[in-house]
Amino acid sequence: MEFTKESDSYWWPLEKLSLSLPSDWSKYKFIILDFRSSTPQRIELVLVTDKDTLSKRIHAFQNARTKLAIPIDFYRAPPTKGHDMAATWNQPRRLGFINVEQGGFGPVNVVKEVGLRIKTPINNPVIQIYTISLSVEDPDDKLIETQPLVDEFGQWLLADWAGKIKNLEDLKKAWKLEEKNMKPGNFNYSKYGGYVNSQAKATGFFRVEKIDGRWWFVDPEGHLFLSTGINGMSPGNHTRTFERENIFKVLPPDEFRQPSSPLSPKKTASFSSWNVSRRFDSTYQEQWANMAIKRMDEWGLTTIGTWSDQSLWKLQKKPYVVFMRGWGIEDGVMGLADIYGETYQRRIDSIAGLQCADRKDDPWLLGYFVANEPPWPGRESLLVDKIVEGPETPMKNALKSFLSSGDNPLRRKQFVHQTFEKFLSIVNSAIKKHDPNHLNLGIRFGGTPPDEIIKMAKVFDVYSFNIYTYSIPANYLNKLQQLNDKPILIGEYHFGVPDRGMAPGLSQVADQKQRGIAYQYFTENAYSHPSVVGTYWFTWWDQPATGRNDGENYNIGVVDVTDRPYPDLIKAIKTTNSRLFNIHSGKMAPFNMMPEGRIQYDFSK
Repeated sequence: MEFTKESDSYWWPLEKLSLSLPSDWSKYKFIILDFRSSTPQRIELVLVTDKDTLSKRIHAFQNARTKLAIPIDFYRAPPTKGHDMAATWNQPRRLGFINVEQGGFGPVNVVKEVGLRIKTPINNPVIQIYTISLSVEDPDDKLIETQPLVDEFGQWLLADWAGKIKNLEDLKKAWKLEEKNMKPGNFNYSKYGGYVNSQAKATGFFRVEKIDGRWWFVDPEGHLFLSTGINGMSPGNHTRTFERENIFKVLPPDEFRQPSSPLSPKKTASFSSWNVSRRFDSTYQEQWANMAIKRMDEWGLTTIGTWSDQSLWKLQKKPYVVFMRGWGIEDGVMGLADIYGETYQRRIDSIAGLQCADRKDDPWLLGYFVANEPPWPGRESLLVDKIVEGPETPMKNALKSFLSSGDNPLRRKQFVHQTFEKFLSIVNSAIKKHDPNHLNLGIRFGGTPPDEIIKMAKVFDVYSFNIYTYSIPANYLNKLQQLNDKPILIGEYHFGVPDRGMAPGLSQVADQKQRGIAYQYFTENAYSHPSVVGTYWFTWWDQPATGRNDGENYNIGVVDVTDRPYPDLIKAIKTTNSRLFNIHSGKMAPFNMMPEGRIQYDFSK
C-alpha cells in the first residue's frame, strides 16, 4: 500500500482481511501486526467497532519486517500510570513504541473493520502487511529478518541520506571543518546574555519586569534579556540494548554502556557519547562542554536549557535553569503528590533547602522549574477513581473525609484542585524561603491546561508551558495573560522529519530545510507577543533511532548522533536570535512563512 496526499488511509472489512479473525476481541490482549514500512513516520492502526472508531499511533522500525505486538488495552481505556505526560502516553515495545494519547477509548466486543492511516505522508511511503492476528499472551516483538539495523556510529542501516557517514575519517573531516569555521556571532549581548543597548535596575540576579507593556527578563547587570535555549544539553543519550543486542552492528565499549537504573538489569548504550569520545579522546566530557558553549556563542543562544549536564553550569559562561525534584510527584497518583502526611511540609522544606543551598548566591542561575507536564488536568474524575481504588494513604483518607459531605463530579474536581493549589503553595514557599534571590519558573505545563489550573500558577514568577504546534495564536497568549498576568516561557517545542530511521516528533515538517523555516516562524511569532520572554527547543541530540527509555525515536536534535549540527536549522536559529530584540520590542515584524509537511494546523483554526 502506497500512502499519498490523496490516499492517506486504507480500510478492510474484517471478513476480507482474514477468515480466522473473530469480530469479538474482548478475550484477546494483543494485536500482532506483521508488516514492513518504508518510513519511520507514525502510523495509525484504526479499529472500527459497532460503537466508535478507535486509533493508536504505532512507530515502526524503518524498512525492517517486524512482528509488533500491540496491547489491546491501549484501545479499551486510558492509562493511569505515569507522573508526567510522556510517561503516561508513551508505551515502549522491544521493537518500536506506541503512543496512546489520541484516538479514543472504548470496548472491542464488535470489531467491524481495521484500517491504517498516515497523516500528511512524506515521500509516498509504502507499507506491506503480511498478517494481522490476535493473541491472549504477549508473544513479544520479533524481527523477521536477522540483520543489524544500526551501524557503528549509531546511524540507521536500512536507510540512506545525503551526508550519511561511511567511515571515521570522513567524520573527523566534518568535525574539523565545523571547528575551522566556528566563530562567535554578533548578537549585542552582555556578559550574561542581556542586550547591552538596554538598561534597567540591576540587582545582581535575574528577575522579571514589565516595561512599556512588555515583559522581559532582566539580567544581573540590569540588561533586558530573552531566554533562548535548548533542553538536554549533554555529552550523549542512551538507547536500550538489553534483549536486542542483535540489532546493533557493534555495541559501544563498556564505558558507554550502563544499567537503565541501579535496580534494573536492562542495559543501555550511548552511540552519541562514543562519537563524542572519538572526536575529543579521553577528555571528551570537558571538551564537549567547551564546544557546546562555543556553539551557543555562534548560534546566539542565551540559556542552558532544562535537563542539561551540570558541567555546563560550572563553567559559568551561560545562564542556566535547574529542574528540581523530590516533591512526591513520582510517588503520587497520576502526578498528584500526597500532601496530607504529617511530615510532608517538613520534608519539602528540607528538600528545598538541600537543592538551593549551593545555588542561592549564583548570578548565573536564571531560575527553578518544579515539575513537568502533570497528566491529570482535565482527567480529575479518573484521578479520584485511582485514589479511591488505591491503598490507604493520607490523601485517600482526606478524600474520603471531603466527599463525606457530598460526592459528585464537581466536588471530586474541587478536591483535586484544592490539593494541587496547596501543593503549589507549599513548594513555592519552601523554595523562596531558602532562595529569595532566584525566580521560580514554575511547572512546565503540557499544552493547554484548564483555566483554573492556569490561575493557580500565579504563585510562580513565570508561567511556563510546553506546546507542540506550528505557532501559538495571539488570542491564546492574551488569554494566558488575562488569567495569570505573568511573563510566559515556552518550555518545549520542536519540529522533525521522518528521516534517517527516526520519527518526526510531535510537530512534523517535510524535510530538513523546513525544520529551519518552522523554527523561525514559531520562535519569532512567539516573541512578537508582549508576554513571551523565553523559548527552549527540545532537544540537543536527535533521539536514538532505536528509541530512548520510553521508545521515542524522534529526529528533533540540533545535532545528529554523530555530533554534527543540522545546517538549515542552525542557520534559522542564528537568524532568529539576531532579530529577537527588535521583534519583542515591537520594532520588527516576525517571519511569516509556515513550513511544509505539517500534520496539524495551528490550533486556533
